[in-house]
Amino acid sequence: MDVVGARIEPEIEKHEAAEGDMESDPALERELEPVPRWQDELTVRGMVAALLIGFIYTVIVLKIVLSTGMLPTLNVSAALLSFLALRGWTRLLDRFGIVSRPFTRQENTIVQTCGVACYTIAFGGGFGSTLLGLTKNTYELSGDSVGNGPGSYKEPGIGWMTAFLFSCSFGGLLTLIPLRKVLVVDYKLTYPTGTATAVLINGFHTSEGDKNSKFQIRSFLKYFGGSFVWSFFQWFNAGGDACGFVQFPTFGLKAWKQTFFFDFSLTYVGAGMICPHIVNVSTLLGAILSYGILWPLISKNKGDWYPANVPESSMKSLYGYKACICIALIIGDGLYHFTKIISITFKGMYRQFSGKRADNRVRNVDNTVSLEELQREEIFKKGNLPAWMAYTGYALISIVAVVTTPIIFRQVKWYYVVIAYAVAPMLGFANSYGTGLTDINMGYNYGKISLFIFAGWAGRDNGVVAGLVTGTLVKQLVLISADLMQDFKTGYLTQTSPKSMMVAQAIGTVMGCIVSPLTFMLFYTAFDIGNPTGYWKAPYALIYRNMAILGVEGFSVLPKYCLALSGGFFAFAALLSMGRDVMPHKYRKYVPLPMAMAVPFLVGGSFAIDMCVGSLVVFVWNKMNKKEAGYMVPAVASGLICGDGIWTFPSSLLALAKIKPPICMKFTPAP
Repeated sequence: MDVVGARIEPEIEKHEAAEGDMESDPALERELEPVPRWQDELTVRGMVAALLIGFIYTVIVLKIVLSTGMLPTLNVSAALLSFLALRGWTRLLDRFGIVSRPFTRQENTIVQTCGVACYTIAFGGGFGSTLLGLTKNTYELSGDSVGNGPGSYKEPGIGWMTAFLFSCSFGGLLTLIPLRKVLVVDYKLTYPTGTATAVLINGFHTSEGDKNSKFQIRSFLKYFGGSFVWSFFQWFNAGGDACGFVQFPTFGLKAWKQTFFFDFSLTYVGAGMICPHIVNVSTLLGAILSYGILWPLISKNKGDWYPANVPESSMKSLYGYKACICIALIIGDGLYHFTKIISITFKGMYRQFSGKRADNRVRNVDNTVSLEELQREEIFKKGNLPAWMAYTGYALISIVAVVTTPIIFRQVKWYYVVIAYAVAPMLGFANSYGTGLTDINMGYNYGKISLFIFAGWAGRDNGVVAGLVTGTLVKQLVLISADLMQDFKTGYLTQTSPKSMMVAQAIGTVMGCIVSPLTFMLFYTAFDIGNPTGYWKAPYALIYRNMAILGVEGFSVLPKYCLALSGGFFAFAALLSMGRDVMPHKYRKYVPLPMAMAVPFLVGGSFAIDMCVGSLVVFVWNKMNKKEAGYMVPAVASGLICGDGIWTFPSSLLALAKIKPPICMKFTPAP
C-alpha cells in the first residue's frame, strides 16, 4: 500500500489456478504464437495512444492528488483503456477497408507500460506533496516557527521542475537492470500487480476477450460522455464560493458543515468502484472518527488545548492536531509494514541464497515445463542491456543530478545528492524484492525516512527545503525501480521483449517529465491550489512540509496534548495493521486500513461518501450479475473517472480566460 498523498493500492484478487501455478492466465492453453521482433512491438500508433492515455491520466491524477491526495491504482484501468483505444482504432480502419497492422498483446503491453510511466511522474514527482510543499503559500500556511524560516520556499516553475524531474526520474530505470533476470526469472517473484495486469492483457487477446471488448468499448464511451456532460452541468451552477452540487447538503446543513455530504464527484465514485470495499469503508470510518467525533470535541477546548489567537493553518492550532494525528496513522501503518517487508525480504533472500527456491514455473500434468514457459524465458533472456552500460548510465545520471540539484535548490548540498544516489541501488533492490513478494511498494516510506534524516542534518536554515527535495529524490529512485520490475513481470508473462519494455519506459518517463509540469502549472495558475477551505486542498503539501519542520525542530512546535494523542493513534494504526496479519482471513477482511482512515482526518468525509457510493454500485451489480460485473466494472469506472477528470482541463482554460459559471446554486438555513 502506497501513499502519495495516499496512493491506495487495491488488494489483488488472486486468479484461482492449479496448485503450483503462480502465473496462470486465460490464455495459458493457447498455441505457441509467433513473437514479433522487439522493434515491431514499438509502433507509432502505440506511442500516440500512450501519450494520449498518459495525458488523460496525468490530468486525473493531478485532480485527485491536488484535492484529497488519495489515489487508487490505475494500472488496470490504463491497460483496459490502451486495449479499447487500439482495438477501436483497428476496427474503425477495417470498416473503411483499410488494412492495418494486427494488434497484439505485446503492443498492448508496450502502450500500457509507456502510458503508466508517463502519469507515474504526476504522483511520484511530488506535485501534490513534496514539491507543492515548497511553495510560498504552503510556507505561509505552516505558520511562524524556527524551522519554517524566511526564504525556505520556492515558487513552481516549468523550467526548474522539468529539470529536476529529468535529473531524478531516470536513475531508477537503470539501478536494477542487471538484476531483472534474477528477480523475475531466477527467483520467480510473483509481483501481483504486474501478474494481474498480464492476466488482464492476455485475457483481452482471446476470442472471449474480443467478444467482451465490444460491450466494454460501448460502456466506456457512454459513461465517459455522460460523466463529461455532468461535470459541465456542475460547473454551470458553481459560480461563487460554496456553490454548486459539490456543496450539496445531502444530509442537512449541520452534517454539511462537518463535511458529511455527497458532492456528486464521479471521479471518486469511479475510484470507489475500483478500490476494494474495505478501503472505501475505512475512509468513511476515518471521517466519522475525525470530523464526526474528534475535531468537534477538541474545538470545544479552544484556548486550553491550543491558543485561540493563532491562524487556523498553524501547527499550534487545531490544524496541528489534524496534521499530526494523520501523520501518526500514516507512519504507524507505514513503519509496521516497513518492518514486516524488510523481514520478509531478508527471509526470502536467505531462502534464495540457501538454495530453497520456490519453483513457480507453469508445468504440464506430467511435471514437465510447458513450451510457453520456455518461450517466455527465452524471450526474456534476449535483449539484455549490458551491465556496464546500465552502471555507466547510472553514474552519468548521478553526476548530472549532483551538479544540477544544488543549482536549482541552494539549500541542498552536493554531498546530499551523492549519498542519495549511493544508497538508492541497495534500497531499490530491497524494495523491489519486497514488492515482488507482497505487492507493497515502500518507496514513499523510504522517502519519508530520508526527509526526516536530511531535514535534521541540514539544520534550521536549510532543513525544510533540503528534506523535501532529498526525500523526493530518494523516493523517485526507489519507487521507479520497483515499478519497473512490476512492468518486467507483465512483459515476461505477455512475452514482450525487455528491450522494447525499456524503450517504452524511457519514452513514457520523458513524456511524464514534460507533460506533468505543464499540466500542473495549468492547474496551479487556474485554481486556488492549497486552500485548506476550498476544493483544491492539496493536504499532503502541508503534511510533508510540517514533517520536515518536525525533523528540524522536534516536537516542541506542537500544541498541548497533540503528542500524546498522536502517540495513541500511532499505536492504534500499528495494532490494526498487525491485526490484519494475525487474524483468520474471514475476520481480517473486516479490519479497517489505517492508511485509508488517515486521509479524511485532513480533507473531510465528502469524498469518502462518494467512494462508498461506488462500492455500493459494485456490490449491487455483483449480486445481480457477477459475470457481467467482472468485465464491465473496470470499463464503467474508467469512463466515469476519465470523463470527469478530462473536464478539469477545459474548466481550467475557462478559469484562465476569466470566464466564470453564470449560476450560483447555494443552500442556506430557512429564515
